[in-house]
Amino acid sequence: MYFGEFNERKGEIVSGIIQKCDTGAVILGLGKLEGIMPLKEQIPTEKYKMNDKIKAYVLDVVKGSKGAPQVIVSRSAGDFVKKLFEFEIPEIYEGLIEVKSVARDPGNRCKVAVHAQNENIDPVGSCVGQKGVRIQNIINELNGEKIDVIEWNEDPSIFIASSLLPAKVMAVDVNEEEKSARVIVPDNELSLAIGKAGQNARLAARLTGWKIDIKSETQFRELLSKMQEEAENEEEKGEE
Repeated sequence: MYFGEFNERKGEIVSGIIQKCDTGAVILGLGKLEGIMPLKEQIPTEKYKMNDKIKAYVLDVVKGSKGAPQVIVSRSAGDFVKKLFEFEIPEIYEGLIEVKSVARDPGNRCKVAVHAQNENIDPVGSCVGQKGVRIQNIINELNGEKIDVIEWNEDPSIFIASSLLPAKVMAVDVNEEEKSARVIVPDNELSLAIGKAGQNARLAARLTGWKIDIKSETQFRELLSKMQEEAENEEEKGEE
């Protein structure tokens, strides 16, 4: 009976009291059952304490070695953020805005792509809320994890440019066959576009599903100059 009850709650958020947190996995009391949050499903920057009440996402329900159901929960999954957006933003819950994709570095940064079919709805503004109240509630639940809300676009060049926010993008050249893109940014925006330890570029690539190669304007000009030089050399060889 308990197995069936929680099996139906896969993909939902549950609240539980921490009962054990000294063996790697965190054990949550979920009423009649226990929730198990393995190390890989925890947010690395969080410290878990006994008797704290926390929320988690139900990943799976499995039968344990003694036949009792075990509820596997997560706080690091991208779907946990997606579900939090659903809770905090009525337009998402009602289906007016869709969360298209989520890319996370749990505990540090998260990028969320949203889209509204109705042109009169501002999907990013709706998610951020007046004075940032809505998004701040989600950030608080994630203990300060930074969240970039990005408008999804069916045009990959526009979507890729937006995904690299807060960096400004000059141009995007996409290769549909290879699903790769070369992005040109101003010289002073290169480090921002790539991000600390490549985080911004990595999250943008995961969010869009495209390979992204970022070049500064100077690097791009140098590359063009080199390619032109090589082409001229080949032409001269051909004439000989």
